[in-house]
Amino acid sequence: MSEERGRRALDDGWGRSAVDDEPGRSRAHLDPGFSGVHLDPGRSGAHGGGWAEEALDRLFRRVGETAEQVGARFPLYADPADGRWTSTGRGSWTGGFWAGLLWLRARHTDDDRHRSAAATATAGLAPWTDADTATRGLILWYGTAPATGDEAAGVLRARAARAALAAWEPKLGLVPWGAALGGPRLRARADGVPGLVPLLASAGPEGRAAATAHLHRHLELCLPGEGSRRPRPSWRRNEVDDWEPEPEPAPGWTRGEAWLLLAVADGLLLGETPSGGSELLTEAAELLIERCEFLTGPLVPPAETRHPDGPQDTSAAAITAVALLKLALVPGVPSASACAARAVAVLHRLTDAHLTRPGGPRPVGMLLDGCYDAPGGTAVRHELVWGDFFLALGLSALLGGVDLGHV
Repeated sequence: MSEERGRRALDDGWGRSAVDDEPGRSRAHLDPGFSGVHLDPGRSGAHGGGWAEEALDRLFRRVGETAEQVGARFPLYADPADGRWTSTGRGSWTGGFWAGLLWLRARHTDDDRHRSAAATATAGLAPWTDADTATRGLILWYGTAPATGDEAAGVLRARAARAALAAWEPKLGLVPWGAALGGPRLRARADGVPGLVPLLASAGPEGRAAATAHLHRHLELCLPGEGSRRPRPSWRRNEVDDWEPEPEPAPGWTRGEAWLLLAVADGLLLGETPSGGSELLTEAAELLIERCEFLTGPLVPPAETRHPDGPQDTSAAAITAVALLKLALVPGVPSASACAARAVAVLHRLTDAHLTRPGGPRPVGMLLDGCYDAPGGTAVRHELVWGDFFLALGLSALLGGVDLGHV
């Protein structure tokens, strides 16, 4: 399939979202001393007081229990019946979310023991710096960005940014998916964009240019073109040096859609980009919001829209909430206030309906109903470490503990 198809999707046919700011409705605003979104989640509103603080406390209680259970390993997904984790020795593509969760806990508690645990987990991510995988953005951005003031984490992030820039291929206009996790190396996937955009951009002017190109190329490929409704999340370079879509993950993979929205939000928060990139990304955000029903669909979507009665994916919802909170910080996004309000509604639904409470048969603070791999039937109603991370990140941002412009 020609790349021209993707370029046309970027250049024309994009209207504004069906959900725009209501006249007279105030948008989320920024605290002059801190760029968190202020929506008073703990004091007023239909959801009642204190829900965000209470939910975050439950999450961090679970983090402590998880740390005791996995030791030096990295949690991946936990059984919904008893909370026992399946873990990995090196972290796979999810290791950064565990380190990031530990950093969020350390920021919340200001406890030196918690900082030490987070630093140890982050150090364990170092082997991924030189791995041939675009998911090093997920691993090494989210595993280091919440580590405010930690010198070792900053050094690792800088090293990872240089390595990611070295892996950028100008002819392709992107960092290839890579071979470290198996499969063909020359692929482009929606989950190879989030995290890698801010990581690349941290490598100076050349890194910012590569971040822009990487994001734009993925949008050219993945965004829905003429005759299609949902993004196509996975592409492969064929023998005639053209891109062709892969059958799996198929369009309608909601976590892939959330990854794309998050990457676009990060691109916008980076500020000015070459060749009118900010306007292009604003249009991309509006297209994704409309086509993927981020403001109008279920608060917790099915893992695959082609199977609406199949497993839900709370991790997709948590990623979406953070992406929407980030978009609410970007000047000029037409639906900013609707994004902020929707993000709060998603976070409340996750904590109210899917986060375990004291007194039940399961550990406290498990975010249930995450779907790791629906087609393969792996961990389809489980607690997922990245779902926990993005829920904690979103709640921390609501409560003023995290600047989403830098994480």
